[in-house]
Amino acid sequence: MIAFDNVSVSYDGGAHFAVFDLSLEIAGGQFVALVGASGCGKTSMLKTINRLRDPTSGEVRIEGDAVAKVEPEILRRCIGYVFQGIGLFPHLTIAENIAITPKLLGWTDLDRRARVEELLDLVELPQDFATRLPSQLSGGQQQRVGVARALAARPRILLMDEPFGALDPLTRESLGASCRKLHETLGLTTIMVTHDVQEAILLADRIIVMQAGRIIADGSPQALLSGQQDKPVAELMGLPRRQAERVQALLDGRKS
Repeated sequence: MIAFDNVSVSYDGGAHFAVFDLSLEIAGGQFVALVGASGCGKTSMLKTINRLRDPTSGEVRIEGDAVAKVEPEILRRCIGYVFQGIGLFPHLTIAENIAITPKLLGWTDLDRRARVEELLDLVELPQDFATRLPSQLSGGQQQRVGVARALAARPRILLMDEPFGALDPLTRESLGASCRKLHETLGLTTIMVTHDVQEAILLADRIIVMQAGRIIADGSPQALLSGQQDKPVAELMGLPRRQAERVQALLDGRKS
């Protein structure tokens, strides 16, 4: 579905690389989480898929076709993208925000309205939200609208860049579960950047760990949790277990 062939990304002409000589394939239908420390290249890698950032060298392909040969605007209308900052247009209603891409693609008013209704149901928002402005919704509700907008033109690929990072823990958990359900219901190929290892473990089929622009681990959550010889990977994947142990110690202390 998506292939990276020796992809490198540099922002300073090659003195330093955000992504270096990255090669991998992502099969259709997978839910992939990209994890690693800030600045390790996760977002730079993600952005090469829809040409928000063109590689300095190498090639990204979707179903065998090089994305560099497709005009960025056309490419992005076929790929859903969810930002951490949501990015809803404040002067447009929720329905208008969701229907932006279908409108650009020339959908009829009737088709756009039907799609908005369908998507509000899919992201579990009331139908009367269609006429509201973004400022009238909570942060979690706005992010659900952001997901609906990303899915409006029925893309097969969904990219998510720290989509839940600004949300409170309970909202984050609920929205994560909803996105996983949407991934399965719609048969998407989903790639999510996250700093939250536990989130990656619970949502993804495959976790790619990055460090200094390179992949240092790639496997299922179960495989990466089973024990790693690479110390940075072991420390990262062991974080949820260590947190759970500290919580359990607090509970045991209260019992005593």
